[in-house]
This record gives sequence, structure tokens and C-alpha cells, in this order.
Amino acid sequence: IKKEVKTVIKINGKDEPSAKGKKLIDYLTEHNYRPSIIAIELNYTILPKAEYDTYIINDGDIIEIVSFMGGG
Repeated sequence: IKKEVKTVIKINGKDEPSAKGKKLIDYLTEHNYRPSIIAIELNYTILPKAEYDTYIINDGDIIEIVSFMGGG
């Protein structure tokens, strides 16, 4: 019996299967994120901004996008 393993991509807690194979920077642009004011946690590790242009989103990735906001 062969068991099918289904992997998912989660971005900010939501399944995002259409993100598979995209460069992270392309996903961010499509969803109107400004890389200069966000931080990315990829699989529980902070991803350096220098890697946003080259990282390809893979099955099983867990991505959290955190926006910095000013205020008081």
C-alpha cells in the first residue's frame, strides 16, 4: 500500500498551494508587501532580506510575514 504524502505551504497561517515554485519576492509583490518594511520567518528561522529575490517557495514551507508599524 502506497501512502500519498500531501504537503502544504502555509503563509501567515493559511494554505497557499499556488505559491509553490514562485520566488518569494514575486509572491510578496503580488500581495502588495513592501520588502523594506517586513520581516520573513521561513520555517521558524528569520530569512535575510538578501534572499527574498532568490528563495523559491517549496512544499512544506511555513512562512510568516511580519509588517513593521509605527505608532505610539
